[in-house]
Amino acid sequence: MHKWLLSALITIACAMGVYLMATGLPEKPKDEASELKEGQELLKIKATNFNFDETEYHVKAGTNYKVKFSNTLGNHGVEIVGLGIELSKDAPELEVTFDKPGTYEMHCSIMCGQGHGDMKSKLIVE
Repeated sequence: MHKWLLSALITIACAMGVYLMATGLPEKPKDEASELKEGQELLKIKATNFNFDETEYHVKAGTNYKVKFSNTLGNHGVEIVGLGIELSKDAPELEVTFDKPGTYEMHCSIMCGQGHGDMKSKLIVE
């Protein structure tokens, strides 16, 4: 009986291997920091349905940032009021230096459903 069990497990393992080779393995996560210029920092903003991943984002005044926006669920955009910054799936990256310290409101710039009006966050330039 153990011989049949071992044969079945080997057959299943082979089938899974063929499936993975046929569909492709998932890509390795890439280090986004390696794409940055010297002295540049990364600000990642992720949106899901009716929320940003952080309630507050903190950046340093005078520092150059690469801002990356992504949707993990739904169709969203982000606008940072007072700084003229708007990102979406069509334009997800921007290089910017935040010069003026202060607190800026961020909100979703694409009508995304009933929770759209509550989809807000803050960018704090220190």
